[in-house]
Amino acid sequence: MLGDHILHGVDSTELANECKIPLASLNINGQNIRIYSDLDSDCGKRRNKRDKSIYVVGYRLHTLTAIDAETGHSFPIISLLAPANHHDSHFLSLLVDVAQAMGVEVKLVTADTAYHDNDGSLHDKTGIYVTTPPCSTASTPDNVDTANGTVFCHNECSVPMEYAGVDEDHHEYKCAANTGECLLKGSCPQCRSISLDRGFFQRIPYHVEQIREAHDIRKNCERPFNLLKHQTGLETVRVRGQSAITVRCTFSSISLLLLKMAGTRKKEPAKKSPQLPLFKMAA
Repeated sequence: MLGDHILHGVDSTELANECKIPLASLNINGQNIRIYSDLDSDCGKRRNKRDKSIYVVGYRLHTLTAIDAETGHSFPIISLLAPANHHDSHFLSLLVDVAQAMGVEVKLVTADTAYHDNDGSLHDKTGIYVTTPPCSTASTPDNVDTANGTVFCHNECSVPMEYAGVDEDHHEYKCAANTGECLLKGSCPQCRSISLDRGFFQRIPYHVEQIREAHDIRKNCERPFNLLKHQTGLETVRVRGQSAITVRCTFSSISLLLLKMAGTRKKEPAKKSPQLPLFKMAA
């Protein structure tokens, strides 16, 4: 089903239950604690939905998905279920650890900004590169094009610098001007170092064209969620408790795989009635 050009994506989807109103609300040490009839669930923020509230009571399903970069086909490999109020950033390393324990070769993970490898610890531990769209709150260094991350040496430089590589916590750039192209070449440092951040200068910088393609293909992670919800019935959660819903999600993933293997989703081309040409001729 999947070819040889595989990268991985991480995303999540909410699984709402019917416990809209808490049974009790307590304030303990300044923290508001809500207790619902589904004791494992909690209230968290939903992704932008035009026709729904920004809050959801239930769970989030965090999933590592394998994506074929050539065909765009994708399939969920590992999922972790947690209450909806747990932040996405807690699950990136867990998903990668489980994948490696299973023998899945993970090299590049494209994900939402919430799954960012903030301190680089995941790369140091596993060697895996995590790329996310530039975070809107990250400040852009001086003399960097805010549209595509192109780097210039100083405010009077008009020639984009050439990427030279990355060390533990800095990207290195060098002058790319040809002889006679830049009048300031003899008086400028001809090199520049920029610290790693959550914006344009992650472990793989944003100006690398293939990285922008990886960000675009991340949207394919959403398709398995749509199939899980609408084809295997996860849109409505009919059981309660984290353990029971985890089992339900597992069977849904297995069902999705079997449907793929059986090819039941492939529709045969509609056969035209041989009488239609006769009707046209008669008309």
